[in-house]
Formats: sequence, structure tokens, C-alpha cells
Amino acid sequence: MILVLALAAALWGVGAMMGAPRAVRLNMVLLLYVAVLALHLVLPDAHPLRMATGESAALWLILGGFVVLVLAYRWGLRRLREKAADAQAVPQPVIGPMTEVELNRYSRHIVLREIGGPGQVALKNARVLVVGAGGLGAPALQYLAAAGVGTIGVIDADVVEGSNLQRQVIHTDARIGMPKVFSAQAALEALNPFITVRPYHRRFDADVAAELVAEYDLVLDGTDNFDTRYLVNRTAVAAGVPLISGALSQWEGQLSVFDPARGAPCYQCIFPQAPADGLAPSCAEAGVLGPLPGVVGAMMAVEAVKLLTDAGTSLRGEMLIYDALYGESRKITLTRRGDCPVCGGKG
Repeated sequence: MILVLALAAALWGVGAMMGAPRAVRLNMVLLLYVAVLALHLVLPDAHPLRMATGESAALWLILGGFVVLVLAYRWGLRRLREKAADAQAVPQPVIGPMTEVELNRYSRHIVLREIGGPGQVALKNARVLVVGAGGLGAPALQYLAAAGVGTIGVIDADVVEGSNLQRQVIHTDARIGMPKVFSAQAALEALNPFITVRPYHRRFDADVAAELVAEYDLVLDGTDNFDTRYLVNRTAVAAGVPLISGALSQWEGQLSVFDPARGAPCYQCIFPQAPADGLAPSCAEAGVLGPLPGVVGAMMAVEAVKLLTDAGTSLRGEMLIYDALYGESRKITLTRRGDCPVCGGKG
């Protein structure tokens, strides 16, 4: 038996020196084992070859069984390691793609159970379009950037004026005369260098609406004219993108999430047609409390973060109304209209 084991060791060593693959060397040793076992099963007990290779086949069968057990154990161990490696290779809902600086920056979000690491990653990967960089757009943009929304688009055709600064705190006196979108871009990039800001210095009109909205996951409308509000609504409904809409008047603000694709009404369900001239005066005509856009714009940003992280309950199918003069807020339920020309029969 010692002679056969020495021969097996010699075959293995010679094969290794010749550079033979491990599988070839194993096959050579296995062939030797089979040959020896066959000799013991075929030749008579007193045959010299049997005497030279261990006399009894039982010893070889025991040795073969032991080797099989060792190989089976090693195979099973390798399979377990492969499964563990595969499990580690599957993307986990944790904060993987963030730097240490970002982890520290968003730490107060990450410790919130409703947001956590996965929610912050969702914010980082999100794309949000804000229509209007004025009273409502300004605070919404600032809090979206601070929250870590990865890509923020802002579209507005206006330039910064002195009369804006009483409430549009994203702009500064030094930037009077600058297009609002570039003023906002400068402020947002200074606030958070880890985000991408896309400024569009133009009106939100039918020429660009559909193509622009298709690039984003969520739209915030902070405009102050009904033509643009209706266009934003139609475009968002057609794209299946949720729309967070806010409005202001003197001491009162309101906001809602319009999302027919998920069962909520659209803007035109609630406001079928624009009010007659004089019934809904602009901020320039009726005035507006300076901090009020900050309150409502921040609420719009809150709704955006909730939608993007799937946290809490959004204002789908509800409108929140805030009365700053008396410090009151209330919510009303909104219902879809089956005959709505924009979303009727959709969702």
C-alpha cells in the first residue's frame, strides 16, 4: 500500500513540475486508484500484485470513502462561500454611494427611521424640477438642495428685482438684474456642492414642457399665473409624474399633491377654469406677507422629500390651507372629476 501511495505522490509531483492543471493531476491519481482497486477485485488473494498493493481491497475502499468525504466537505464549503459572496454582491439598501462628508451632512436625516440610509440614497438619485424661482420656488429650492436631492432643475424667465427680496430669500441685493435661475444656481451650489443644478432661463411653455418634465421624477409648481399652472398640470399628468403645487395670497397659502396616476385628482379637477380677472389678484396687486412663501415653500419641500423617500402620508387627495394672520391651518379632501379634460379616466 505504501508503494501505491508513493507512486501517487510521484505522479502528483511530476505533474506539478510539468505544469499540468490540478484537474489533470487529480485524474491521474484517480486512475491509479481505480486500477489498484480493480486488481484487488479481479486477482486471487495470493497474487503477487495484490500482496504488493496492500493485500485487501477493504483498505482501499475505506481510503476511497474517506477521500470522497473530504472532497464533498470541501465542495460544500466552497458553495457556502460562493453564496455568501453573492449575497454581499447584491446591492443592499444602505448608504453605499456616499462620501464620509455626505454621511455627516445628512446624518440628521439618516437617523430618522422613516428616511434612513435608503431614503437618503433615494434623495441623492432623485431628479426634481421646480417651475419658478420666486416666492415659493426660492425656499423649496433651498430645502431640496439642503436635503441632498441629487439633481434639481429650475426654470424661470424673470430676473431678480429689488421688490423680490422681501420674500425671495434665495436671491441677494448684489444679484439684482441677474436671471433668477442663475442666481438660484449660485445659491444652491454654495449651499451644497454635492448636487447638480440645471438652470433653464426661459418660460415654461408648450415648446419645452413635455420634453423637460420627462427628465424628472417630480415637479414643484410655484408660479403665480394660471396659464402656466394649467400647462404644468397637463404635462405632469401626461408624463405620470406627481405635481406638488403651491399658491399664495396676502396672508394665506395652500398646497397639495396632484397625482392622478396614483388615484389623486389633478389641478384642473379642483380648478376647472381660471378665475375671472380681479378675483385672484397677483402678489404684486394684493401684497403678500414676506415669511409666508417661506412657510408654504418649505412645506412643498417636505412633501417632495416624503414622496421621494416614501415616508409618511403625502397630501395626495388633500389640500392644506395655512392662514398666517390667525395662525390656523386646515385640510380639505379633494375628489377627482370623472369629466376632467386632463385626467378623466386616467390613473
